[in-house]
Amino acid sequence: MRKLIEFLIRVILLVFIWVIWWLVINSSFSRAINLSIIMGGILLTFPLVWIGRKVLDQQHTISQINWITTIIHFGLGFTLAIPLIRALITYTDWSGWNLPIPSIIGLILVFITGIILSVIVLNLAIKGFGAPFFIALSNKLAVDWFYAWTRNPMVVASLAFLLSLGIWFKSLFFILWALILFTPALLYFVKVYEERELEFRFGTSYVEYKSKTPMLCPRKPSK
Repeated sequence: MRKLIEFLIRVILLVFIWVIWWLVINSSFSRAINLSIIMGGILLTFPLVWIGRKVLDQQHTISQINWITTIIHFGLGFTLAIPLIRALITYTDWSGWNLPIPSIIGLILVFITGIILSVIVLNLAIKGFGAPFFIALSNKLAVDWFYAWTRNPMVVASLAFLLSLGIWFKSLFFILWALILFTPALLYFVKVYEERELEFRFGTSYVEYKSKTPMLCPRKPSK
């Protein structure tokens, strides 16, 4: 019964954030407000993650950790996802930021990185029995396939996908935003919160995995 209640709560949170995203997609904002969301909203990730880490360090039961992580992931649905949504749907508003690159190149890169990202999500589902963010927290430490080359293949693939979108859009603004704001915010979450949370949940097995697997840059796993 307890697991059923927890599952239902996560479903409700997921549906709620989807509704918010739908409203954000279908809303019109002035350029100033839109820029405030795209630029300022992403910065809220830093205090959210900092507070989450402070709370995490005071709680040690698996159940508590899972709920803290669910709340933090839910918060990232606002601080990371909403600015990303607005940046994606309004990139054409930024005239004078066009890149002199054929769109077909970006489209090919979007296709390639999109497939890789999808395979990595499948990798996590099969080897970690989980899904991205609080949709389903991994029940097992994923260390095989892509995760044998880097601890965060989904992060690497997601950032590559965003940069590919920027090339496809021919938008220097979108690429700079992804590199200067989105990437540091995402990496801050991974380094400050997620790694600590995985240490609590998986103990020495994660510490050992962390010591021999790079955080981002893929490296051929040692036998």
